[in-house]
Order: sequence, then structure tokens, then C-alpha cells
Amino acid sequence: MIGQKQRISLKDSIDGAIDLSDYIIYAHGFIVVPTIITEPALGGIGGAIVPVFLKKHAPVIDENGKKRFINPDITGGIGMYTGNKSWMAGAFRSGSLIKPRILYRVMAGYGNMNLSFYENLPNGNDKEFKLNFKSTIFYTQWLKQFRNAKWSAGPQYLFLNSDIRLPDLNLNLPPSFVKPDDINSLVSQLGGAIQFDGRDNIFTPDKGIRIQSDFFWSDGAIGSDYDAWRVNLSAIGYYPISKKLIGGLRLEGEQAFGSPPFYLLPGINLRGIPAARYQGKTSIVTEVELRWDLYRRWSLMGYGGLASAFNDWDEAFAKPAVYNYGSGFRYLLARKFRLRMGVDVARGPEDWAYYIVFGSNWLR
Repeated sequence: MIGQKQRISLKDSIDGAIDLSDYIIYAHGFIVVPTIITEPALGGIGGAIVPVFLKKHAPVIDENGKKRFINPDITGGIGMYTGNKSWMAGAFRSGSLIKPRILYRVMAGYGNMNLSFYENLPNGNDKEFKLNFKSTIFYTQWLKQFRNAKWSAGPQYLFLNSDIRLPDLNLNLPPSFVKPDDINSLVSQLGGAIQFDGRDNIFTPDKGIRIQSDFFWSDGAIGSDYDAWRVNLSAIGYYPISKKLIGGLRLEGEQAFGSPPFYLLPGINLRGIPAARYQGKTSIVTEVELRWDLYRRWSLMGYGGLASAFNDWDEAFAKPAVYNYGSGFRYLLARKFRLRMGVDVARGPEDWAYYIVFGSNWLR
């Protein structure tokens, strides 16, 4: 034999703890992750099988003599089924074209999803409507890195074809926010993004910031049933307060213009709050997080946030802010990728929820 096959161990060579780094790297990066679905909007319980392929890249030396770190390529699929009979199948890939310095994402899927949306009533009580979506989705983004590789910019595109049913209502009496054109609709959105990513890793950062601004334009000229714009701005930062205490801050804002479909209106994305529970033409989200690396690979989490969604800026503070708080834990599952995994338990204004977290809850 010319060489020996790489011995794959599920224990780390440094501390002897359970670690999947070598398995991911040397078993061709393939791992099947069984995942529990805990999103309240999908019934609070369900399961998914997510086969994931990770390919680690060594740093490269650019023509200017500087070292450039390359994010791992991530390729995977998903098949899921939840407690409210929602299901979805799809595939995704996030990777790098190293020589031309291009970062790309591609995702496609089909789902039969049962989701709750809410109508704001004058008496202050929100009325819940359970809607069924049969949707085909395709999304892609291509970012060209600048000479400073932390900066990148490029185009993005979203295609979404949806057939909406109201299983618990007479179709002649839909909620006021559902327009006739929404029942069977096609969304085609072309846009662009610019980002700065100075995080020390993409899975569970210990320091650094990521800032991104992006927009989408939807128009009949590109095959869409809607004429609308959507602008997003997000900033996520991590700072080591001490050797074992990592602080995080997240700020996000989204603004819609024109007449987007109700299901693409800006909403509040916070742990403990169901998806699409609070929506408007504008959303603002803030959240802080602390990670205490308590013992060896184990960490404790604490977090809390405030957010608001409204239609007009005059209404920005007309209603109490939506809040969340909670705690959880993490385990350093793959040291060479700096990948942590764990569970979060969160409280929103209405109820408790729990989440299985892969990498970070702010994974972007």
C-alpha cells in the first residue's frame, strides 16, 4: 500500500471529548442530522432529516501576499413533517468559488405548510387565521469579494409560487388582509446585497461583526404578480467580555414599499415568538445574548430582546414593544469548525417555546 487510510475518531485528540470534526473532514464531510422542529407556528413539534455535506478549505495566499480564509462549503437537503401536518422537501448549498472570490447560496424546495396569520382588530385583540400554503421556492445569492475579502456585494433573486387555502373558513369570506390575487400568486424578486463580515467563524462566533444591507424589487416586468420593494438592514456583533464570557448584540430593520403579499410583509423574528405573529410594513428587532463557557465544552446561554412591527412610523410606539427572554446551553460539537449545538428555551408575550440550535440562533 502506498499510504494508510485516515483513521476517523469521534474523540478529540486534544481533550478526549466527543467531537465530530475528524468525522466531518475525513468521512467526506457527510453527516445526517435528525432534527426536532420546535417552531410554534408549525404546531410546536415535528421532525426533520437533514443530510449535510461540509467541505473544509485551507486558507489561500492572495496576490497581495495576504492570507484569505475560506468558509466551509455546505451542501444539504431537508425533509420535514410537523405536528400540524406541515411538510417540506428541499435542497441547499452555500459555497465559495475561490479563485474568482465569489460567495454563493442556492436553495430550492416545495412545501405544504399550515401557518397562522393574525388580523389586527380595533378592540386590540388579534384574530388568528390558519392558512394552508402549497409553495414552490427558489432563492440564490452571488456576492463578489472586494480586495478586502471582508467586504462583498452582488445580486440575489427569489421565486415563490403559492396556492393558498383557508381550511377552516368559507373561501368567500377570507380575512381582510388576504386579497383575491393572493390565493394563487407568483412572486419574482430581483435584488442586491452588500455585506461586511468580520466574524472569526460562520457557525458560532466569539468575536467580530457582520453588517448587511440588501433589497428586493418585485414587478410585472420580471414576471411578478406584485409591485413592491423591500429593504433590509442587519448588524450582528460578538465581543469577548472575558476569557469565558462572550457578549452578542443583534439589530435588524426591514421596510416594505408598495403592495407586497401579506405573507412577505416584514415580521418579528425572535425566539419565543411564532413566525408571522406580528407583521407590518416596518419591523425593528433588537436582541442581546450572553454565552458563558462554564466547563470544558459546555456553555450556558442567556438572552432577551425587544421588537416592534407596524404599518406607519406614526404608529411605531403606539403599541407596547414585543419582548422575549430565555436561556439555554451549548456543546462544542466540532472544535475544528468551532461549531456548537444546543437547546434554547424562550418566553414571548404569549407562551414558552424551545429550539434546537445548530451553530447559532443568529446564523446568517
